[in-house]
Order: sequence, then C-alpha cells, then structure tokens
Amino acid sequence: MAFNISDLNAWAERNANLHPRDILAFALEHFSPRLGVSFSGAEDVVLVDMAVKLGGKFQVFSLDTGRLHPETYQFLEKVREHYGITIDIFFPRSEAVEEFVRAKGMYSFYRDGHKECCSLRKVEPLRRALSKLDAWVTGQRRDQSPSTRAQVAVAEIDAAFSNGRQLVKFNPLANWTSRQVWNYIREYDVPYNPLHERGFISIGCEPCTRPVLPGQHEREGRWWWEDATKKECGLHAGNLVETVAVAAS
Repeated sequence: MAFNISDLNAWAERNANLHPRDILAFALEHFSPRLGVSFSGAEDVVLVDMAVKLGGKFQVFSLDTGRLHPETYQFLEKVREHYGITIDIFFPRSEAVEEFVRAKGMYSFYRDGHKECCSLRKVEPLRRALSKLDAWVTGQRRDQSPSTRAQVAVAEIDAAFSNGRQLVKFNPLANWTSRQVWNYIREYDVPYNPLHERGFISIGCEPCTRPVLPGQHEREGRWWWEDATKKECGLHAGNLVETVAVAAS
C-alpha cells in the first residue's frame, strides 16, 4: 500500500517509540530501492546490520572527506566485506578543496570554525548522494547532543536537502541510548571502528576528533574548540534550525 508523505509527521508521532528494526522495515517497505543508509559510525553499522537482516533492496553510502582516520577507512572495508554489500563512497570536489586549502591552509577551521570546510568536504558530497534517493536513514540519537539533537524525530521531511522535492529522513535510533547501541553491537557481533577502544566515541575527521575523558559527553570530542550549540557539520542542518526555534519560543 502506497504511503502518503503528507501523513509522515503523524506517523512519526504515533510510532515514536517503535523499535528501530520496525522503523527500518517501514522505510524498506515504502521506499526501497531508493532508500539509502548513511554509514560512518557505530550507530550506522547497527542500522546496516538490521537492514541486511530484514532483506529488501537499499543502498549504503559514505562520505570520504579525505581527512578520515586510517582506522575509519579500514572499518569501511571491513563492513563492506562482512555484509557483502556495496558502499558508495562520495568524495568532495577536488577543485573546490584545492582552492580552499590554497587560500586558507590545511587547518583554517581551528581559526574560522568548521562550517566552511565541512560544507566542501561533507555537505556538497551528501547533496549528490541524496539526489539519487527518495529517503535516507541516519544514526542520529537524541542523547548524542542535547544542544542540537534533543528534538530529533524518528521520521521527518528533510527540508535541508529536499531541493523542491519531498525527501524523507528516517532516524530509527532517535530514542536509543549509547548503551543500547553497544549492547546490540556486542550481542550480534557487529563490526565497529577500533578507535572506540581508544576513547573515541563520536568519530569524524582526524583533525576535528579526539578521545573524551571519563564523565565527558561523547560530542565533546568533536570540534572541541567551538561552542556546543554549533556542533553539527551541516549534514543535519535542520537540527540547528530547530534548536534556534526552541530557544526563541
């Protein structure tokens, strides 16, 4: 039965506490094969594991910024081989990155903030990846960043990347905690990035990620030189819009 996208918000509210596996099953039923799972970290590989076990056709894509840790590249390959899947890798436009680095150097984000670098290395490649899809799946959790992700819904229209069409964004793990994610990883022997064993919890580009200390929130290891309310790279730009709206209300 076809799903009317105008009913998405109501569906998300009714099913806010649905198990992530069931949210994925719904996404696969209504958007396969033009459904993509965004893959880079522990949450994402849990979703890949669930989707593979559910069956159905879906795509997996990842963004290679050119600044990832060696362990992350090894992790991507391990997941590809473990599940026997294709992972579509999207790279930044080389000319844009060359011009940016020539003008500002390799580490301008420490002075100017990460937005411009992330826009070139992440947002533009994501825009290309999503142009081929009707819906995408992310590993966002509400407790990942109380400053920017506390309002994340299990399903929503992605206004940031829709470009005049209705692109659906599923966040099946919105209500899960880090403990639940890692319980799943251990129970089902899911591959994970070895950097997690060295204190890295939220893993991004190498220059912008560091381990966190006991008691620190997981996002404190990302862009640690910036204000906590700005710790989004642009892939989930709608979160910042929502945060501003909540603060103003």
